[in-house]
Parts: sequence; C-alpha cells; structure tokens
Amino acid sequence: MGVEEAARGFRGNKLALASIGFAEARGAGAFKDDGLLGVRLPKPKDVYLDWDVAVRLSPPDVGAAVRTLLRRREIAEFVSGAMAGAMTKAVLAPLETIRTRMVVGVGSKQIFGSFMEIMEHNGWQGLWAGNTINIIRIIPTQAIELGTFECVKRSMTSAQERWKEDGCPKIQLGGLTIELPLHLLSPIAIGGAAAGIVSTLVCHPLEVLKDRLTVNHEAYPSSIALAFNKIYRTEGVGGLYAGLCPTLVGMLPYSTCYYFMYETIKTSYCRAHKKKSLSRPELLVIGALSGLTASTISFPLEVARKRLMVGALRGRCPPNMVAALAEVVKEEGLKGLFRGWAASSLKVMPTSGVTWVFYEACKDILLAPHLA
Repeated sequence: MGVEEAARGFRGNKLALASIGFAEARGAGAFKDDGLLGVRLPKPKDVYLDWDVAVRLSPPDVGAAVRTLLRRREIAEFVSGAMAGAMTKAVLAPLETIRTRMVVGVGSKQIFGSFMEIMEHNGWQGLWAGNTINIIRIIPTQAIELGTFECVKRSMTSAQERWKEDGCPKIQLGGLTIELPLHLLSPIAIGGAAAGIVSTLVCHPLEVLKDRLTVNHEAYPSSIALAFNKIYRTEGVGGLYAGLCPTLVGMLPYSTCYYFMYETIKTSYCRAHKKKSLSRPELLVIGALSGLTASTISFPLEVARKRLMVGALRGRCPPNMVAALAEVVKEEGLKGLFRGWAASSLKVMPTSGVTWVFYEACKDILLAPHLA
C-alpha cells in the first residue's frame, strides 16, 4: 500500500496509522483521533522519534486496475473467448456426449438410440458425462483459439500492408534471389490455422481426458485429477498426447475453413446490406453455417482421429490416420467416414452460432466506449 499523505498533529511518542484492522493493535495502547488509529510506541534511548507523523494508508483501486486490463483488446478477446466457450458447452453438453459415442462406434448408430442407451444405463447424468472436464477444457481452448486468431489476423494484415510498400521478404539461394509472395496469403486463413494449432498443442491432454471419461467413464476415477494421474502413471506423457498428430492434421483444415468462412460470410453480408455490425440472430446464423461447412469438409479426419484416440480402450488401435480411414472404409464403406455426421451437425451448428453470439457480445461489452 502506498503512502497517500503525511499529516502532523499528534504529540508525544505516538504514531497515527490507518485503521487497517490489525488484531495486534488491540491492547497495545491503540487510540483513535480524527478517524485515524494511533499506536503508542515505547521510547528507548536508541529509538529517535523527534517528530509527530500521521500516515494514512489506502488500499489500491483493484477495480480500476482490472478495468484497465480488460480494456486492452488482446485481453478482452481472450476473456470473451473463455466466457463464450464455457456458456456454450454448459448448455449443449448432451449433444457432445451423443456425438462422441457415435463417432467412435460405441453403442447405437442412431441419435435417438444412443440417447436411450445413455438414459437406460446412466440416467440424465449420463448426458453430462465428462462435462466438468469439458468446461475445464473449453475455457482455455476457446480463449487461446479466439485470442490467437484475432492477434495473428491483425499482425498478418499489418505485415501485408508493409510488404506492399517495401516488398516481400526475400531468400538467397546461391546467386538466386527468391521473393516470397507472402502478400498473397489470406490473414484470415493464416489466423485460423494458427488458432487451431496453438490451442491444440496447449489443450490436447484435456481433450484426451474428456474423451476417455465420455466413452468409458467406468474405467476411470470420477475425480478429474485422479483420472489425469491414472493416465499419466499408466501411459506417461505420451498417453496425455495420444493422437496429437492426427488431431493436428484434422484441426488444420477445420480451423482454417471455420474462421475463413465466418469472416468471409460476415464481411460479404455486411457489404451487401451496407451494415457496419450484425445483430445477434444474424451472427447466430452465420456462425452456424461456418461451423457446418468446416465440420463437413473435415469430418472424415475427425472420425479417424477419434478412432485413434480411444482405440486402446477397444483393444485395437490403427497405427496411423491413413490406416484408421482404411479400416473405417473396409468395415462400413464410404458412408462410415460420415458416421455420426448428423449428430455432429446438430452439435456443431448451435455450438458455433451460440459461441460467436456470446463472443461478440462479451467483446462489445468489454471494449465499449464508456469503459474507456
């Protein structure tokens, strides 16, 4: 705490302090004068207090510090992403549970059949199986993903403006100079790819834990910490990052397409209707369409990824993503590559739409002019 002011006015060997509620002050000769807490101090020969001083201590304004921090665009984007992800997952957890079971081939192949199986064996709570880890996973994932996307997109846009004026970076190969055409790259696509890669690298262990608890929660402790510890003890760090490579392979096209579609549709719609901003229903529809398109394009890779991540639970795990895709085609034909697509679409569309609505709303609130 900083010193706000020093005031004189106390006589003798008395020190006036702010009334800060120290229990030690009681019974130690404490007194009050003009709202200040005074403490009588001993006056041995080796202590020299030749002046009377009153010191008023004030606590820092934590609220102002938090508001200042949240006004930073990068912080506001990370916080908005975390809040949007948490609120969306809490509402749509049952669809995520059904989708995961259908994708990995557990139980019924039909949405309603899978729903009835969960209700019969686990009741209503089964629909939220693994939802706690889902919430824990989605908060950092969405914060990192949306925050990274916005930061990389802005950085790439700024860099491309410089490259147009000063020329693109060049590389020298012997006597040959090659100019990299980086100005042709889409900042949105690069931002989307970076968002997917960074969030996956950071949060993949939580994704593994979520899938294990959803598909076979009887084999793992109900405590997230104990389940995490069990995977680490039995499989090591590699178990926490099981299926990382196929996850990255599947995430790259999905994330790139997802953000590219959202920004492109939003920009085109605003330009066509001469709008500067969109309403919440419009954001909901655009977000849903973006999620559906990206999910459909990358869904076969998602099927292979899920097979690899939970293959050990079924006693057989394909060696790589190509083998997983071949196994699906051999067992179920090409339609097997889109098994669970309907349930996934029912989950992805509302999730994407609601996420963007919450994200844009939270960001508007945190960056509102009246907070500046």
